[in-house]
Amino acid sequence: MAHLLMVESWVGSMSRLLPRAIREGGHEFTFVTRDLHHYLRSAPEGAAHPLLSARHVLTAETNDIEALLPLVERAHAALRFDGVVTSCDYYLPTAARIAGRLGLPGPAATAVGNACRKDTTRRVLADAGVPGPRFAVCADWAGAACAAREIGYPLVLKPVDLCAGMFVRRVDDEAELAGAYRALADFPVNARGQRRAPAVLLEELLRGPEVSVETVSFAGAAHVVGVTDKSVGGAPAFVETGHMFPAALADGEAEAAGETALRALTALGLDAVVAHTEIKLTADGPRVVEVNARPAGNRITELIRHVTGIDLAAACVDVALGREPDLRRRPTGLRSAAIGFLVPDTAGVLESIDGADEVRTAAGVLEVQLSEPGTTVRAAGSNNEYLGHVMAGDAEGLGARDRTEALLPALCPKVVGR
Repeated sequence: MAHLLMVESWVGSMSRLLPRAIREGGHEFTFVTRDLHHYLRSAPEGAAHPLLSARHVLTAETNDIEALLPLVERAHAALRFDGVVTSCDYYLPTAARIAGRLGLPGPAATAVGNACRKDTTRRVLADAGVPGPRFAVCADWAGAACAAREIGYPLVLKPVDLCAGMFVRRVDDEAELAGAYRALADFPVNARGQRRAPAVLLEELLRGPEVSVETVSFAGAAHVVGVTDKSVGGAPAFVETGHMFPAALADGEAEAAGETALRALTALGLDAVVAHTEIKLTADGPRVVEVNARPAGNRITELIRHVTGIDLAAACVDVALGREPDLRRRPTGLRSAAIGFLVPDTAGVLESIDGADEVRTAAGVLEVQLSEPGTTVRAAGSNNEYLGHVMAGDAEGLGARDRTEALLPALCPKVVGR
């Protein structure tokens, strides 16, 4: 039995999947957080939050790494940790720093930090010749307006240090750029109380299907588990509305996407990570959108497990412990699995979602998870506002996406004004 230190977590699906993988691996974990109530307020599906199954819960200022490191050293002397994990993007560099300080397995903290900063990622990949969009990092509005004219509209505005698509916007002219810039400037502190970097990333708008490459790297070797497709809506935002694994791609496209993702990991120096690299398949070949040094969210890991038997949450635990992950494919009876999200387009309070019973009993359905009545609803501007999802599988081929897309319209949320 191993003992892991978990530094913060998301409150979404990975908050359940990572503790589950730790438990099923025969291990235990200690949880450290600056605000336990952040998790208690978001107990999933009306149940006790999985993080409360921790062997110990420590309270510390996880946003102050220099104060946190000596505290964790003292905890390590008493409790003896074998690895460090987190599921939250905002604490990936912290977990890597802690692992390095304690002499435990883990990726290089510099590499993780570079991957978590979109502007630094762009510079590192460009220097290494890894294909991506034309871009500019802008410190102020004047610089952004000038850079936009040089790159040319339409383009994409991104924060350099947020995730889940927050404040990522397509802009078609300077007026739209100004609006997107102001909206981001009005969000100076993220949801975890961390002050944001004021820089803005502008990128050429890449055209073509978007996919993600799921990889596991260990002991200097990276393995492509597969390629997931993505559907996007919510313009001018980029809201993920669904995924399917494996992606339905033409001959050679999956291989090209995988090779591009591996080049990006190499350029960043990422090892001992389960990674999720987003790629645009343009007319000129694959282009890197971003590199995430953690397992995919939006239950993509579960799509993969349903199709291949490979458990990427368990792989994340294994590499954190310095153990070779089990990436053997096993027969599951499914050829594809897909997820579709219930994306709200209005704000208010959720009164009900009709059609749930019909969808739950439909052929091929693997999961149906829906928000509870009384949930505050916001019109979706990122991947944080879903009202639920439907997951379905196909035993014959790549028909799982069609199944989820046929089922989603049967779910009818009733949202009333506040």
